[in-house]
Amino acid sequence: QLQLVESGGGLVQAGGSLRLSCAASGQSFSNYYMGWFRQAPGMEREFAAAISYSGVGTFYADSVKGRFTISRDNAKNTVYLQMNSLKTEDTAVYYCAASTSLSAMTIATITAGGYWGQGTQVIVSS
Repeated sequence: QLQLVESGGGLVQAGGSLRLSCAASGQSFSNYYMGWFRQAPGMEREFAAAISYSGVGTFYADSVKGRFTISRDNAKNTVYLQMNSLKTEDTAVYYCAASTSLSAMTIATITAGGYWGQGTQVIVSS
């Protein structure tokens, strides 16, 4: 079992920044690809970013590319999402996720056999 706990959400004005953190416990953190997904009100959950086991490889949705940066610290069992130039459309609950590979970093696969955090709310005001 891997437990994931997000923190760092809150209210920010458009154009501002936030850094989300996801602390993992229970299993070997470095054995997992880590990712961030988000779910806006009335919308389906969507992929935002993912990072490889060592942190060398990073992957982003087009909607956040160039504004968000995912990183990880395997010594601290923590993954981060630095969010800059925030827009009102970034308002969502942000979920941390763990999967065994990049190809498994999908909502269905994570729900079936990966791990989700409980989510942290981000609200971007205009």
